[in-house]
Amino acid sequence: MRVDAIVNAANTALQMGGVVCGAIFIAAGASELQAACNKLAPIQRGDAVITPGFRLPAKYVIHTAGPVYSDGKHGEEELLRSCYANSLKRALENGCKSVAFPLISSGIYGYPKVEALRAATAAIQDFLDNHDIDVSLVVFNKAAFDVSEKLLGEVASYINEHYVEERKDIRRELLDGERKALDEAEFIQYNAPMPKMAESILEEPTTRIDDLVGNLDEPFSATLLRLIDAKGKTDVEVYKRANIDRKLFSKIRRSKGYIPSKRTAVSLAMALELMCTLCQGQFGFLERRRCLPPFFV
Repeated sequence: MRVDAIVNAANTALQMGGVVCGAIFIAAGASELQAACNKLAPIQRGDAVITPGFRLPAKYVIHTAGPVYSDGKHGEEELLRSCYANSLKRALENGCKSVAFPLISSGIYGYPKVEALRAATAAIQDFLDNHDIDVSLVVFNKAAFDVSEKLLGEVASYINEHYVEERKDIRRELLDGERKALDEAEFIQYNAPMPKMAESILEEPTTRIDDLVGNLDEPFSATLLRLIDAKGKTDVEVYKRANIDRKLFSKIRRSKGYIPSKRTAVSLAMALELMCTLCQGQFGFLERRRCLPPFFV
């Protein structure tokens, strides 16, 4: 992955191992990376240290030693969360803007994948509440990927299609140039003079928004998250398209009693493509209120 830093699920001696650790050493240049690790070894479980990435696309490799799973009652979760928190601290200390994690301790160390994902989710989201950095979690089987989509929210997930051939997901993180071009195109579209309306615009949509909304008494955050799922979008895609700060979006997700401002509601509605062309042209002049759920009106 082309990020500033990748995280290596290391052993406490920082010696070249197998699986993910071995693959990282080979890709970086085993002798060079081992020499750098020898200067920092040993480390404690839950700690993290950083070395150059050498031949990797990433500038740095962050090495963290995860816990060996016993029964979940011997401090494993606390140590695992420390792996993520300390790795992210090392990334920020070295000016990294993006970092990619494997699912630490979920291989030969025996940590159950669902529980490992929950610990990763909690640690990463806690860190993102106070810091701005792009985080990806790299998983290598469909079960872990499906669970991660439900748990991770704003944390981007990446999976190699070679390992999950049955999942044909065309969405991906856009390159900077692509995103800029799309953003400019959308800016032009939303701000250009409205053309004469075609009758097709006023036709009833195939899927009524009422079907997407469901229970109208549920909190705004619950409605928003369900609409995101129904639209087949990701949290990251929605808050970036809505031009909403990640911290604000995280607050919306966590606060059942959150009531958005009109500007925030309209921005999210546009990002979710809930607004008809007429509404988009007027940017908030909600002439056809039936095209939005009650919270967004």
